[in-house]
Amino acid sequence: MMRVVLPLCLLLASMFARGSEAAVSCNAVQADLYPCLAYVVQGGNIPQSCCTGIKMLKQQAKSASDRQAVCRCIKSAVGRVSYSSTYLKNAATLPGKCGVKLPYKIDPSTNCNSIK
Repeated sequence: MMRVVLPLCLLLASMFARGSEAAVSCNAVQADLYPCLAYVVQGGNIPQSCCTGIKMLKQQAKSASDRQAVCRCIKSAVGRVSYSSTYLKNAATLPGKCGVKLPYKIDPSTNCNSIK
């Protein structure tokens, strides 16, 4: 259990602590994606609040700099914690399962600078 809780705490802390110059802050990203954590860690059913958060994130990131900032927040958080391939797979599938097309993949190798 501690192996799961510690990475999640670090993920949330890193997302919460890191700001952004774009209109969408990492605090907003964290708030929108927080309901998704249970699915990322445990799988199962995706909470409707998670899908609502992903839709909100897309709506709030109107400019290229906003989309790049959201991407960087997610990438930074993923890069700071120990994660498993299952967590990454679950996180990467969230937009599609929620019916949301994001302009980037939720993946630590995503080049956020290339997002338009």
